[in-house]
Amino acid sequence: MSRDLQHRLHSRLELATQMLDLPLTAQHLEALAVELTPAVKALLAEQADVQASAAPVGYAVVETEGVRTTTYAQCTSRIDVNVDEDSPAALLAATFRTRQPDVTATDVPSATYLGLTVHPQSLHAWAWWVERLHLDPAALTRRDSSVYGIGHVDGVAVHVRGEGVPELMTDESAARLMGLLAETEPAS
Repeated sequence: MSRDLQHRLHSRLELATQMLDLPLTAQHLEALAVELTPAVKALLAEQADVQASAAPVGYAVVETEGVRTTTYAQCTSRIDVNVDEDSPAALLAATFRTRQPDVTATDVPSATYLGLTVHPQSLHAWAWWVERLHLDPAALTRRDSSVYGIGHVDGVAVHVRGEGVPELMTDESAARLMGLLAETEPAS
């Protein structure tokens, strides 16, 4: 390959020299081709490595038992086959999936109900979800490594599961200050 690359490089250099009317002799061109071949070979190897590492995002659509399941960029979307893609819940789910990297799953069993799973990276991100979904901090429930709540957005009931949120709330006073935990009565 190296010899073939060297010949191809030599022919390109010769063409460029003629087009630009450069004062280079055949010996100059041969020396340039010999010197540049390893560098060009390295550049080609780097480019091939970049292209190999830029694998396409996995995408799958499966329809089983009346539910269409789509997996794309580590986000699973499930929608009942009887629900119109233009329904309020389906459109809200699509908006969240495409604009919010925290979303890991959406479930749309009806036109006005959305099951939403998010994995916020910070307390501020969780605070955004609490505000956006109009969640009541007093009504949030913790179970294992998730927090659950029900909110409403544009006429759609949203049942949210916040994965990893309890770990984010280890600083309870900060979570209270941000309005993420309901105030508790001091024990008498």
